[in-house]
Amino acid sequence: MIAIIDYGLGNIRAFANVYKNLDMPHKIVSTSDDLKNSTKIVLPGVGAFDYAMELLQGSGLREPLDELVLRGKMPVLGICIGMQILAHSSEEGRSPGLGWIDSTVVKIDTSRLNHKTHLPHMGWNSISPARNNPLFREIDEGARFYFLHSYYIKCRNEENIVATTDYGGVFPCAVNSGDIYGVQFHPEKSHQNGVRLLKNFGNL
Repeated sequence: MIAIIDYGLGNIRAFANVYKNLDMPHKIVSTSDDLKNSTKIVLPGVGAFDYAMELLQGSGLREPLDELVLRGKMPVLGICIGMQILAHSSEEGRSPGLGWIDSTVVKIDTSRLNHKTHLPHMGWNSISPARNNPLFREIDEGARFYFLHSYYIKCRNEENIVATTDYGGVFPCAVNSGDIYGVQFHPEKSHQNGVRLLKNFGNL
């Protein structure tokens, strides 16, 4: 059962619709009781780092998620700000993140961009998987995904980087440490490539 975490951020219904169309068991979770019988976790999010952490802390889900992910080794997929809060901290705010992946979040360097529209990085970009990873099974090199962000995750261990993209320089757009996964782009807005990725996560 795939638990889609609803803590007040992200297009929750879009993920539910994808998994409904894939005929994969799923549910929208907003309380700790709702997490019962879950086998995988999708952690979406849009917006600011501190606000995301404030909402997650206030939801009552933080401690149960720590228990399931860190001690129970339940697979989790963080998406957009849901990926960024996997880090220890962010240049965008002051709140500590979940710290599930040894990383920090930094702002895209606009001095390296050679066009007028700098931030946010918005639109379709191709990605390059850094190494074989089950999240990208049957997804081609150079596949395009939809992005909307101004910050990215910077891993202390490069082995945690499983895909990159280029926007004024190459940066990580997907990370993995054990059963913890994160993607900066929006698979729910990325048509068939996004559906494939969400299906791959559901099949882990």
